[in-house]
Amino acid sequence: MTTTTRQLPAIVPDSAHDALIVIDMQQDFLPGGALAVTGGDAIIAGINRVARAFDHVILTQDWHPQGHISFASTHKKRPFTDTIETRYGRQQLWPDHCIQGSKGAELSPDLNIRHAELILRKGFRLGIDSYSAFTENDRVTPTGLAGYLRERNLSRLFFTGLAYDFCVASSALAASRLGFEAIVVEDLSRAVDSLNGIPATNQAFAASAVKRISSLG
Repeated sequence: MTTTTRQLPAIVPDSAHDALIVIDMQQDFLPGGALAVTGGDAIIAGINRVARAFDHVILTQDWHPQGHISFASTHKKRPFTDTIETRYGRQQLWPDHCIQGSKGAELSPDLNIRHAELILRKGFRLGIDSYSAFTENDRVTPTGLAGYLRERNLSRLFFTGLAYDFCVASSALAASRLGFEAIVVEDLSRAVDSLNGIPATNQAFAASAVKRISSLG
């Protein structure tokens, strides 16, 4: 099974078994947001285009309470550079972002996927972060997405969204670990750290049989 990028003329989903999972296309991760990913807005049109080919689309949404464990302000530390040790390992600290009910937590208004059948909220537990759409950062506590997909007989999953080296990567790797076929659409994702994050993420994908493809011919 190849794990390198393949150029495909088009993504042709199997309507019975395939799902598109759009990760965290929220205001705070887009230009002008509290935790903006460079170029995050540039992938929205492509995600909308690809989503039209899928019968099954799932959106995820970071949904943090005030004082969340991942916020640097909670610990009076600096975002991006500082970390803390937790019961589930080292936690990267971020600016306050995607706070429940805030403008920054809203999905981009330019995201036009009216037929999305599920919006999965993650990261809502105060004391644990959640990059993956499948498990919290302890890699044990489930979000319920795996059960939903299995009951729907959806076994091949395509991932797009933000950010390539964090929530997209964690979601795709967790999906593969849980027995799903995981495929990342590279051109419809952007990384927080494109210099270091992309090579490390690609190595992790190769080691876990996560495929990387392009949506472009």
